[in-house]
Amino acid sequence: MASPIDPILDSHGVVILDGGLATELERRGADLGGALWSARVLLEDPQLLEQVVYDYLVAGADVAVSASYQATFDGFARLGIGRAESAELLQRSVRLARDARDRFWSDTSAHARRTKPLVTASVGCYGASLADGSEYRGDYGLTARKLMEFHRPRLDVLMKTDAEFFAFETIPCAVEAEALVRLLEDYPGLHAWLSFSCRDGLHVSHGEPIADCVGLTSGSREIVAVGMNCTPPEFIADLLTAAATATTKPLVAYPNSGEAWDADRRCWVAGSETFDIPEAVLQWHALGARLIGGCCRTTPDTIRAIAARLGDRLPRKQR
Repeated sequence: MASPIDPILDSHGVVILDGGLATELERRGADLGGALWSARVLLEDPQLLEQVVYDYLVAGADVAVSASYQATFDGFARLGIGRAESAELLQRSVRLARDARDRFWSDTSAHARRTKPLVTASVGCYGASLADGSEYRGDYGLTARKLMEFHRPRLDVLMKTDAEFFAFETIPCAVEAEALVRLLEDYPGLHAWLSFSCRDGLHVSHGEPIADCVGLTSGSREIVAVGMNCTPPEFIADLLTAAATATTKPLVAYPNSGEAWDADRRCWVAGSETFDIPEAVLQWHALGARLIGGCCRTTPDTIRAIAARLGDRLPRKQR
């Protein structure tokens, strides 16, 4: 069965992803204090969310990603928000992404030689719901079955929206990847990428080899691309090399800016070096990355530079 990314890959050879959402909202003045992070803006300033998604599309992104990464029933419940309202907020996140995509696509002068971007529902890992940095550790202590039970209710809601594609993001451990592979067998119409957070050039955040974790997705029809996100960019080339030994699926690479998340202080701190992400993307593409963008602390300017570096977005036959 063809996946939604196939037309973009066929036309352009690469899918340009967006950049950091929460950190871009914060850069524009949004208050992201508390456990909901970017999902808080669904309640307080949905228009700002829609504008950020739109700006990433203008910059060159082929996906309009929803602000549902940290939006979970458990997280909303801790704030006294009931299940019906929580479901509505999840649906709103996709509507805002769709509205941004439709507004962008209605301006024909803005998307010459582009393929229509995909409305994409973000599904964060279990650790994101804890708001304690667990997405960079993966030390949950939960079984695959428990993780399936956590993810299913949110997925049930998102499957009823206009989402055309799904992004399972910042997965830090093998057991959660196993849980998602098993769970997605119950959603045969879904297509997604799955990306891991990683601690070095060979291992995911919890410590398992990236090749082993990528291999868990090899038999999944629903997961059509696999790779890594919110990982220091200096590790990406080695990770792609290792991942390519375990899959023939298109690889995904959208690192953070190179800074590290301090969960205690709830802030980003300087990394060990400055890394030029747009300069590296041609190498990543040569190593098999076909979905390329940025994560936390990257901006629309980052995506614009990536898109420019990867070409003028002309179909292959015209190159």
